[in-house]
Amino acid sequence: MQLQFTPQRRKTIEVRVGNTNIGGNSPIRIQSMANTDTNDIEASVEQAKRIIDAGGELVRFTTQGIKEAESLNQIRQTLLQCEEKYARVPIVADVHFNANVADCVAQYVEKVRINPGNYVDPARTFKHIDYSDAEYADEIAKIEERFSLLLNICKKHHTAIRLGVNHGSLSDRIMSKYGDTPEGMVESVMEFLRVCKKADFNDIVISIKASNTRIMVTTVRMLIAQMDKEQMAYPLHLGVTEAGDGEDGRIKSALGIGALLADGIGDTIRVSLSEAPEKEIPVAKELVDYFSREDSDRYSDERIVTIDDEDNHIFYYSDETNRSLWQLHVAADCGKYLLNGDAKEVEIINPNFSHEECDRLRLDILQAARLKMTKTEYISCPSCGRTLFDLEQTIHEIKQATSHLKGLKIGIMGCIVNGPGEMADADYGYVGAGRGRISLYKGKECVLKNIPQEDAVAELVRLIKDNGDWKTK
Repeated sequence: MQLQFTPQRRKTIEVRVGNTNIGGNSPIRIQSMANTDTNDIEASVEQAKRIIDAGGELVRFTTQGIKEAESLNQIRQTLLQCEEKYARVPIVADVHFNANVADCVAQYVEKVRINPGNYVDPARTFKHIDYSDAEYADEIAKIEERFSLLLNICKKHHTAIRLGVNHGSLSDRIMSKYGDTPEGMVESVMEFLRVCKKADFNDIVISIKASNTRIMVTTVRMLIAQMDKEQMAYPLHLGVTEAGDGEDGRIKSALGIGALLADGIGDTIRVSLSEAPEKEIPVAKELVDYFSREDSDRYSDERIVTIDDEDNHIFYYSDETNRSLWQLHVAADCGKYLLNGDAKEVEIINPNFSHEECDRLRLDILQAARLKMTKTEYISCPSCGRTLFDLEQTIHEIKQATSHLKGLKIGIMGCIVNGPGEMADADYGYVGAGRGRISLYKGKECVLKNIPQEDAVAELVRLIKDNGDWKTK
């Protein structure tokens, strides 16, 4: 059976974000997030320009406090004085833990991202809390009361909102009722969407992400089903969060994002790589362009993709000569079938690459789909202005020390916002705790706090060895 893909995008409402439309009949939009210090106005403006020059259509900045909100206003005003291609691109504020910051920055930018897991609920403690029905209803009422203030500000200033939920970043309240599950992630979004619907506020974009591609795809599909049930059709932002860097990050992103684009799902995307943010854009553009082609253009005589229904096996032949495109296309095409359970194995043939290279891509794809673990997996955030150490260099050092291990998952997170929660199912975690300070985790338990950064990689190695996980076979 030759693989087939849905030619039409899922219909969503159109949301206006500054001069850019998302959803409806608009093109799939591509975005990235700056990793500069938001208070460094000059550096932030220059990085925004690089992202836009690469093809980014929205640029997001971390906004930890009121100072960063005011700095973001200066960044926005500076860009508005630049040539049109920079002035017209919407700026998005990324807010965590502080609803007052969201209220402030909503006056200045075109879109505000909030995380339902920490917008009203207190910081995560990973403790189980038993709520009576009345107590749970009171918590929902608190959300509506506080969130309605932001909606009123956004209505006044024509500011859109992104509701961004990440696996492992759920409130203790949601975790206590649903666990760290797709059902919990969906309900975390829906609580806020119901407030939006009640307030007749429709300038909403939703992201619901995970570093685990299977959880990411399952959760997005579950969210769509629930929105359909409650007669909602908000635009969806897609991404595999903490995908990593290099070929692994690109393959993992293509697999997860491709699985949904193949079915016409997605209105805007970000490929989250632990690299300079402008490097994310070409990967995202290629995925969007690839799935914008007709099936007949994607699958010509030079590319043959079939699936054997009997043994759940994908056969993929291609004579693509560009290694990066070849890897992206194979991963993107296989994603839907591997993540939906229609296939469990893939055979890859390309006369331009050796058997060993084809087999390595096969194993990388199967690992990205969580079907076969053959090497260390790195769950690393793409960095942002909250990161207080050189993330790329640190990843390089950790890989040098641990890449020979088999089947281990190591989370590398720039700050406490992304870790430990968003490491989700990592076995070990390396998390920025402050300038020059690192905390190490075993699962979600912090076992070493605030150790000097220069000692942290060696301590991570010692921790893995002490727990008997230093295995190469």
